[in-house]
Amino acid sequence: MGVKYLLDTNILSELSKEEPDPNVLASLNKYGDHCATAALVIHEINYGIQRLPEGKLKANLQIFLQQLEVYEFQVLPYDKAAAHYHASERARLAAKGLTPSFVDGQIAAISATNNLILVTRNTKDFENFSEISLENWFV
Repeated sequence: MGVKYLLDTNILSELSKEEPDPNVLASLNKYGDHCATAALVIHEINYGIQRLPEGKLKANLQIFLQQLEVYEFQVLPYDKAAAHYHASERARLAAKGLTPSFVDGQIAAISATNNLILVTRNTKDFENFSEISLENWFV
């Protein structure tokens, strides 16, 4: 069995905490071999780290990001198919008066075009996108 889940930023960043949520850990232990993330998630984590002042927290998070990369966690790109899906969904949602964040739209597009379940704590941010399945491993 290949990749089944696309992990959002809040799932991966949970692993950087001293005491990660036990439900997230249990799900990652169970499904970890079937998980990927999006290049945009790596950007969000790295951007957040870069904005921090120098100190212990920033240093620890930089090590965490390096460990993610050493683990060779599969990172999926925002490709042409995702761009087409995203444009279509932005137009559809805008016509309904909905304006989700651009990055959330990109992540949703990667999930939809790769037929993956999007795992996030923020299911409300993604619920209006079509053709995606959502799971919240925090509950």
